[in-house]
Amino acid sequence: MTPLRRPPDGRMRAALLALVLALLSVAPASAATHYLLDGSGSQVGFSTDFGNSKITGNFPVSAADLELDFRDVARSNVSVTLDVRSAVASFPFAAQAMKGPKVLDARRHPTIGFRSTRVRRSGNGAVIDGALTLRGVTQPVSLYAVFARPVGSDPGDLDHLIIRLTGAIQRSAFGATGWPDAVGDEVQLDITAWIVRVD
Repeated sequence: MTPLRRPPDGRMRAALLALVLALLSVAPASAATHYLLDGSGSQVGFSTDFGNSKITGNFPVSAADLELDFRDVARSNVSVTLDVRSAVASFPFAAQAMKGPKVLDARRHPTIGFRSTRVRRSGNGAVIDGALTLRGVTQPVSLYAVFARPVGSDPGDLDHLIIRLTGAIQRSAFGATGWPDAVGDEVQLDITAWIVRVD
């Protein structure tokens, strides 16, 4: 697999926002296209309140399987798997506590999974409704998706794409209730997945 040319970390957000695809103008007639993860630059950023500050960190994306239909987004499907055991946080104690039995319980539940149930166009992107499984508990979640091309790619080239998914969950809904007096319940998610066309 040919690696993508990734912008420096400080330019990632700007690149995603600047390269939102006008996919309807370049996609072929309605047909789903299969994409898989190009993993080294893919991760899930998260943040939550910690007293008067924030805990931030990320989970590696271990797998992503997508069927994308750019003319009829309702025919698209998205599946993403996260690696809980390799998660990192803004300070070591937070990472250890997060992966422990009172929060994510990484020993018994080493992955977090998301699978779409409905995709609908919204603005320059799409809303992806789906089922998130965390700690063995599955709950409905909606994420907002924006697609972009890597920097320097041809406008009609859909072989390599970036998908950015944003949203929020309540950790208590999944039984991740440890340290409620110190750590916020709402967790903001910011997923970046680099994907490669495979058919």
